Amino acid sequence: MKNLEDISLVTQAAVFHNRGAFDKLVVKYQSPVRRFFLSQTLGDEQLSDDLAQDTFIKAYMNLSKFRGASSFSTWLYRIAYNVFYDYTRSNKPTSNLETPIVARKNSETGDSNLKMDLQQALSILGGNERTCIVLQLMEGQPIERIAAITGLAEGTVKSHLSRGKQKLATYLRQNGYDGK
Repeated sequence: MKNLEDISLVTQAAVFHNRGAFDKLVVKYQSPVRRFFLSQTLGDEQLSDDLAQDTFIKAYMNLSKFRGASSFSTWLYRIAYNVFYDYTRSNKPTSNLETPIVARKNSETGDSNLKMDLQQALSILGGNERTCIVLQLMEGQPIERIAAITGLAEGTVKSHLSRGKQKLATYLRQNGYDGK
């Protein structure tokens, strides 16, 4: 029924230009989209907020293109994925694991060690591995929806998940987490 509510809100926003209906969609999905970006940007809150805002602007501008072939959340995550992909492509990240974000986080004292270790662990993953891991483990998305969001084949998603989980497990074990 959640999907019917979303479709109703999309219809009200797209056909009748009801901004209140779109606002309800934003309120409903802003936390998951922001959480997705926080994981992708390794905790950079300002960048995550900017990317989330870009996602909702693009969603609003393209709302009439939503056809309902997938759920609204899948469509929205696909936009978020594309926004992040465009951002990373335009900023050409380095392969250095000690990124400025991680270095800044490592110098801060307010975060728990586990949160810092998880952010560091996510930083060792490749882009597609991190995206698949975040979508499955942090956002609870099934493999089929991850494939729809990323445009990757389900087998490729499974491979990224397997490699990513193995890298995370190895990293966390090496840093004192025994998995118990």
